[in-house]
Amino acid sequence: MILQGRGISRGVGKGPLLIGPDPISFLSGVDPETGIVLEPGHPLQGQDISGSVLAFEYGKGSTVGSYILYALSRNGHAPAAIINQEAETIIAVGAIMGKIPMVDRIGIPLSDLKSGQMVEVDGTTGNVTMIE
Repeated sequence: MILQGRGISRGVGKGPLLIGPDPISFLSGVDPETGIVLEPGHPLQGQDISGSVLAFEYGKGSTVGSYILYALSRNGHAPAAIINQEAETIIAVGAIMGKIPMVDRIGIPLSDLKSGQMVEVDGTTGNVTMIE
């Protein structure tokens, strides 16, 4: 199955889908040295986002979150790609700086996707391909 979204950050990333049902704050919410979600009470707390296709509604928090995404990329712990329901500036800028492919507006609720499924995200075309 191929979903058509809006390309935000160019490039192609592939990995297992990791769905975060709540918005994510990267500043103090994700460790840039390990890729572990630290935000207390977040449904992904304790999970490693490294190499995943990270799907979440939108980002929240400080503009410094963009630099955390860049640091995750520099440290080898960035997600392979990002899918947002609706991109906002903090996450979009971080994805672009960190060269993390990103799309939004894929036409279905993120909750309809299955965590763990292999997914390829093309941030240039906006395509999200579910891999059997």
